[in-house]
Amino acid sequence: MTAHPSVTLVDTHRRQLREAGFEVAELMSADIADYVELVSSAYRGEGSKQGWTTEADLLGGQRLDAPMAEDMLAEADSQILLARDGQGRAVGSVYVRQPDDGAAYLGVLAVSPLGQGKGVGSALIGLAEAWVAEHWGATSMRMSVINKRDELIAYYERRGYVRTGEVEPFPYGDARFGLPKVDDLEFVLLSKRLG
Repeated sequence: MTAHPSVTLVDTHRRQLREAGFEVAELMSADIADYVELVSSAYRGEGSKQGWTTEADLLGGQRLDAPMAEDMLAEADSQILLARDGQGRAVGSVYVRQPDDGAAYLGVLAVSPLGQGKGVGSALIGLAEAWVAEHWGATSMRMSVINKRDELIAYYERRGYVRTGEVEPFPYGDARFGLPKVDDLEFVLLSKRLG
C-alpha cells in the first residue's frame, strides 16, 4: 500500500506514535513544568534508576530546570517535541536544533522510566530525524553523549549513529548541568546521515 503523496515522514511517525497510544506536539510554555519533571525522571535522582537511561551514578543535582527549559523553548533555531500518554502524562521528549552545514543536532532525548521499553525513544528519534529533514533540509544529525554511557552509545549505534572521533569537554564547575561524581567525563560526538 502506497502512502498518499501529501503524507510526510513526520506524519507517518506521528501516526505510529498515536497508534501506540502517544500524542506528540511541539512544546509550549504551559508544558515547561511537565518537561522539566520528565527530563529529571529520565536522567537524575533515585526515580531515574528505575530506567536504563539514568545518569544518577555519574552526576547528581539537576539535569534541567525551568529557566533552562524556557531558554531552550525561546531559541529561534530549535524545536522540542513532547509525547504524552493517554492519561496526558509527559512520557518522552526530544530537542532538535537547525542544521549547521547540513547537520542538525539532537539532544535531551528523554523517556520516563514508565515509558521505557515501549518504543517511545526509537519513535521519537525517527520523528526527530524526519522533522529536521522535512522542516530544515538537514542531511545529517549529530549528538553528544557522555563517554561513560556505553549502553546509551550502543543504543544510538544500533539506530545508525557512528562515532565521529571527536570529543567535547564536560562543563565541570557549572552546576546547571549537574554535579559530577567522577572526574573524567567528556562528550563523545555521534553522527548519522539522513535520507
